[in-house]
Amino acid sequence: MYCRFCTRKRKVGTEKLKISMNQIFKGIEYIANHPEVRDVILSGGDPFLLSDQKIDFILSHLRNIPHLEIIRIGTRTPCTLPQRITENLCNVLKKYHPLYINTHFNHPMEITPEARNACSMLANAGIPLGNQSVLLKDVNDNPETFKELNQKLLTMRVKPYYIFQTDYIQGSNHFRTPIETGLNIIEGLRGHTSGLAVPHFVIDVPGGGGKIAIIPNPIVELTKEHILLKNFRGDIHEYKFPVQVEFTTSTPLEVTIAEKVLNNT
Repeated sequence: MYCRFCTRKRKVGTEKLKISMNQIFKGIEYIANHPEVRDVILSGGDPFLLSDQKIDFILSHLRNIPHLEIIRIGTRTPCTLPQRITENLCNVLKKYHPLYINTHFNHPMEITPEARNACSMLANAGIPLGNQSVLLKDVNDNPETFKELNQKLLTMRVKPYYIFQTDYIQGSNHFRTPIETGLNIIEGLRGHTSGLAVPHFVIDVPGGGGKIAIIPNPIVELTKEHILLKNFRGDIHEYKFPVQVEFTTSTPLEVTIAEKVLNNT
């Protein structure tokens, strides 16, 4: 699948995309020599375009690293090539739990019977599934589309995980939306569907700054005494903070009462 909005499309068709097994070995060796690494992601390109044998080989070497707790795989094949998800592949994957898969659906029309079957096979293999969508102008840039998409994802046992603001990618500026569009989508989901169907709206900031979550601000007022919050209906609600009690005692009885209050007895 050649995604026009992909951050890695600049590498397609170049020497940079040719990954040898020697490079993979160097990566595994690096992880083995750095005990602070507890969570790794197999991404790409698409790892599931490798053979079952190579996937098995890589996962087995990773799982043999004692300090490595979590293995994640990023793949779009459940959406774009669901036939790739086979019984044999699932048998390979379920040997290496805890294993997580994030896939990539952008629109409800991508949820086909074949995609449902692929996700069902992975979920039945005990693999938690998440979805990472990209916000695309005139494709999915409204709350109604994302509500339908995310609710359908949940019926396939896929948890909506991220909505990405479109990155700076040459030739894809026509896909980019204002930040307000993403915030409006999150507002249109919260309270209007299950909390399971509400992903994080994130910007993968340029320069290696990582993913930063952007959320609608529900805070109307914040003081030492309380916070005023606006819910999905626009109603204002107050939440009062605990009152800090100070005791000044002068008699044994008052000391006893104060101690009981402080000790919740």
